[in-house]
Amino acid sequence: MAVFEKAWLNYRVLKELEGCRNDIKVIFSDVKGKCIDNAINELKLAVTDIIGGDEPGICTCVRIVSELSDGIYLKLYNDDDKELNDGFEPGEEGYAVYYDADNRLTVIAADNDRGILYGVFAFIRNLRKGMLPSDIRLTEKPDITFRMLDHWDNMYGDIERGYSGNSFFYDNYRIIIDDRTEFYARMMASIGINAIAINNVNVHQEETLLITDKYLNEVKRINDIFASYGIKLYLSVNYAAPVEMVELEVSDPLDEGVIEWWKKASAHLYDVIPDFGGYLVKADSEGRPGPFTYGRTHADGANMLARTIAQYGGNVIWRCFVYNCRQDWRDRKTDRARAAYDHFIGLDGEFDDNVVLQIKNGPVDFQPREPVSPLFGGLKKTNMFLEVQIAQEYTGQQRHVCYLVPMWKEILDFNTYASDKGTVKEIVSGEAYGNRLCGIAGVTNTGNDINWTGHDLAGANLYGYGRMCFDTALSAEEIAREWITQEFGTDKFINDTVYDIIGNSWLTYEKYTPPLGVGWMVNPSNHYGPNVDGYEYDRWGTYHFADCKGVGVDRTVATGTGYASQYNKPWSDRYEKPETTPDELLLFFHHMDYDYVLDSGKTIIQHIYDTHFEGVEEVERMIDKWKKLEGKINPVIYERTLDRLNEQLESAKEWRDRINTYFYRKSGTEDKKGRTIY
Repeated sequence: MAVFEKAWLNYRVLKELEGCRNDIKVIFSDVKGKCIDNAINELKLAVTDIIGGDEPGICTCVRIVSELSDGIYLKLYNDDDKELNDGFEPGEEGYAVYYDADNRLTVIAADNDRGILYGVFAFIRNLRKGMLPSDIRLTEKPDITFRMLDHWDNMYGDIERGYSGNSFFYDNYRIIIDDRTEFYARMMASIGINAIAINNVNVHQEETLLITDKYLNEVKRINDIFASYGIKLYLSVNYAAPVEMVELEVSDPLDEGVIEWWKKASAHLYDVIPDFGGYLVKADSEGRPGPFTYGRTHADGANMLARTIAQYGGNVIWRCFVYNCRQDWRDRKTDRARAAYDHFIGLDGEFDDNVVLQIKNGPVDFQPREPVSPLFGGLKKTNMFLEVQIAQEYTGQQRHVCYLVPMWKEILDFNTYASDKGTVKEIVSGEAYGNRLCGIAGVTNTGNDINWTGHDLAGANLYGYGRMCFDTALSAEEIAREWITQEFGTDKFINDTVYDIIGNSWLTYEKYTPPLGVGWMVNPSNHYGPNVDGYEYDRWGTYHFADCKGVGVDRTVATGTGYASQYNKPWSDRYEKPETTPDELLLFFHHMDYDYVLDSGKTIIQHIYDTHFEGVEEVERMIDKWKKLEGKINPVIYERTLDRLNEQLESAKEWRDRINTYFYRKSGTEDKKGRTIY
């Protein structure tokens, strides 16, 4: 029996709702479907636990109906509510929730069983805020069509960039299926996740066999659990699988033998798992094989795979993380940031309809601060996913609290000026170009730790990712406070205190780590902790070029790598000049003297000193605030989180001292405030 906590599904009695107990009696269901039984079971469990009572499972005034027909629609909304009624089309995953006072029941209505499931979780979520059933009125549908999680789990049992224990899917090349598997599907459905890839994009030799009979029946069991919660299963595949399995000598996408190999493999896979989602592929990147080996394009490679699964309704998700990882540090013109755009912009319009390009949020690699990838503003005829990293690879590795939803919201709101509907949100929702296959993928932060995410407060990122994808209009604060309520209850003091800790934690982390968008400065390989020159003379192409006069990467057209030109106007013009580049990205785009004056009125060097001292002070205040919760929350969670916060403080001090000392020694400039710099 797997041991795990229930995270935000830890239902508890709410005194505010105890008066409803006698009104809540029975479930009526007019429909059947994969998700309906799970929806009903969730209602039985949740309402019993939230409202209390001795009758497990026979509880609620909810009526589940099959569709938003006119009769039901009018029952939901009377003439006074026309502004909520007009124009609502639920689609495949939308729902309506409303209290029918005449019949003393709550109606959850949808056109699809997934909509019913999401409606049930929305009803429960609002109950847990202390709302009476009679006050809950919702019409919602997801803003983003594909809301995906990518696991970087290896079949050995470890997780690449995993900070929450080992995999709960694999152990020593064995697939694990237990009660934790189903609970995980419940958790993800509760926040609206509808697609999950369960293995690492760096597919090792043994994992190539996941699409074969050695593992396929067990993969099907996971798929069926996921499907009962409205989730499509995807697998990462090795592009060179025919070679890896010693069946062919090449993986050339235009080779007839290769095409037939993939057709046969895909046909068998869909014969075993008819509702399988499709393939996720990392090719020609960081040593992974791909079509470049054979002089082919990424469109050639992606389309070949896509055509082998198109007839089954499958999709190919093709990552754009492609760059030269053998860079010479002496070469100031070759720029890793340019790579994704340079490789893919010329292929716009050449990908099949069931191919989607998965594009990292920034041009480099999930840094605490990067500009938005210019591919979102460049591609116009291609399906796109935004890829973000919920796992905190460069943002504290779930040893530091760093609430990332504010960062993701900034990315979604970024206007690429590619069209009249040019925000990233409009592009990945399909609004901009009417694309069918669009969405967001998040590299997940889960593992087999008892609390799922290692750091208890890192649960806000996982929860927040799903809620943000479903409803992009929610603010980062609304999402955070909602998560706090689900995790810790309705007490206002607890909610305010936890929010005060996590609300600005991303900006706090940014203050004591790499300055003004320059990025990296971490220890090689594990990417944790400060090492200012860790990658400076390395082949990976992640440099800051600090010298005695200044720091930063010249990415201008006039004198640098030309990266700034990959953006549409006005961004290309703004990024070309230091005075119009936002301060927080200044060193990403420009090599600047230490005495350059920022918009704040401070020089760059004084900004570095000040922010690194401020960051440590803010972590100290986080700890002081957390200590006020002693005795008010679960003591295990209290102590676990306090330990993490104390580690964060020590790490923040190390960052502060290493960064400040490094730049003091480089520049020879004293701190105007006279603080100790070693």
